Amino acid sequence: MRLPFLVALTMMAFAANSLLNRWAVDSGAISSAGFAALRVASGAAMLGLLALGRGQSLPLAHRRRWVGALSLAAYMIGFSLAYRSLDAGVGALILFGVVQITLFAAAGLIGAPLGARQILGALVAFGGLVWILWPAGGAEVSPAGAAAMVVAGLGWGVYTLAGRGEVQALAASAANFLLALPLCLLPLGVGLAGPAPTMPGIGLAMISGAVTSGLGYALWYALVPRLAPATAAMVQLSVPVIALAAGAALLGEAPGLRLVLGAGVVLGGIALGLPRQARRSG
Repeated sequence: MRLPFLVALTMMAFAANSLLNRWAVDSGAISSAGFAALRVASGAAMLGLLALGRGQSLPLAHRRRWVGALSLAAYMIGFSLAYRSLDAGVGALILFGVVQITLFAAAGLIGAPLGARQILGALVAFGGLVWILWPAGGAEVSPAGAAAMVVAGLGWGVYTLAGRGEVQALAASAANFLLALPLCLLPLGVGLAGPAPTMPGIGLAMISGAVTSGLGYALWYALVPRLAPATAAMVQLSVPVIALAAGAALLGEAPGLRLVLGAGVVLGGIALGLPRQARRSG
C-alpha cells in the first residue's frame, strides 16, 4: 500500500501547484513568467539545502542532468506562456494529452508495448477529462498558446522519463532546478515580466516552488523508477480532477453533476488501465 499512497500524495502536490498558480496569476498578484521563475528558484533553494544537509553532492556535471534541466525549463516556460492566451481547461487537455503520447511512445520504444486494457483505460480516462474540462459552447484555441503547451507537455514527459535512471532523487532534483533557473529567468528579460509582483503573489510562488514543486518533484523522481511509463502517464490524468475538486471545496461550492460523473469516468479509466498488481495493491 505504500507505493499507491505515495503516488496519490504526489498527484495531490501536482494539483496543488495548479491551484497555487491560478490563485496567484489570475488574481494579478504576480505575472505568469514571474511565478515560474520564483517557483524554480524556491525549489532549487529548498532541494539544494535538503540535499546538502544530508551530505549529498549535487550532480551538476552529469550528462543526464542537462536532459532533466532542459526538460524542466521547457515545462515551466511553456506552461507559463501558454496560459497567457489559453483557456485553463483546454490547456490542461493539451498538456496531459501530450504527456500521455510522450510516455506511451517511450513505453513502446523500451519494449513495453501497451496492452488493449491499457489503451482502453487511457482513452476512457482522457475522454472523462475532455467531458469535464472542455468549455461549454466551445473555445477559441490560440495557436501560440497551444504550441507553448505542447512544448510544456513534451518537457514534462521527458522530465518524467529522465527520472527513471536516477539513483539519488533528491540531489538529482536539486541539480535540475538549479540548472533550469537561468533558463526560466529568460522570459523576464524579454518583456514578459508584467507588473511588479505583490507579497501574496511572491508567497504563493515560493510555496509552490519549495513545497509542492520542489518536494513533490523529488518524490516523483523517487517513484518513477518503480512505475512503468504507461502507468506514470495514466495516474497523472487524475491531477486535473483533484485540482477541480479541491478548488470547489476551497470555494465552498458543491461540485456539479458534470464534475462528479466525469471524475468517475477518469478514475474508472485509470483503474482499468493500471497493471493488475497495481489494482490489487490499491
